[in-house]
Amino acid sequence: MSPLAVFVSGAPASGKTTLAGALAERLGAALLDLDVVTGPLTTLLGEVSGAGAAPDHPWMREHARGARYESLLGTALDTLRAGTSAVLVAPFTAERADPRRWEATAERVRAVGADPLLVWVDCPPELIVSRMRHRAAARDANKPAEPAARTEPPTTPHVRVDATRPIAEQLAELDLCGPSERNPACLEATSRSTTWPPRPE
Repeated sequence: MSPLAVFVSGAPASGKTTLAGALAERLGAALLDLDVVTGPLTTLLGEVSGAGAAPDHPWMREHARGARYESLLGTALDTLRAGTSAVLVAPFTAERADPRRWEATAERVRAVGADPLLVWVDCPPELIVSRMRHRAAARDANKPAEPAARTEPPTTPHVRVDATRPIAEQLAELDLCGPSERNPACLEATSRSTTWPPRPE
């Protein structure tokens, strides 16, 4: 069975990390979080540039975004080459908005013998704002003012998970994507449909 690369995407505070952690444990996969993999260097860049701790600062978006995501993907590709599945956690804003960006990323995953899957953690804007206020993280600066723009679903093929449901139910929505009982329809859905389960033909 080929290793699986699950890209867990969504708005900040949507519940990506919680779902990804539980999914990685279930799959026996490596958990790779953008903030963990690149956090110390991102903080250093913010201090040196004067952009501060928020990755969404214009300077950080222009100069650091590409390097941060390349570091995350490069780490995942090395993990996949070793035959271990990987669960990647990040907003993946560009990849979920641009089919060409997603396909380029997916092709790099396939090139190392793994199967890519984009998961969208769908969370209502009001819940996102509530969670951001509760965690009061520096990286969320200025984000609560624009939650709706961050909750637009992907235009690229994906599997949707409802973030308002308990984590056990969210995992159940992805059960068919597990390595031991993976159904080809799960991966077919990523090229045929933007919903899960797939719509009847």
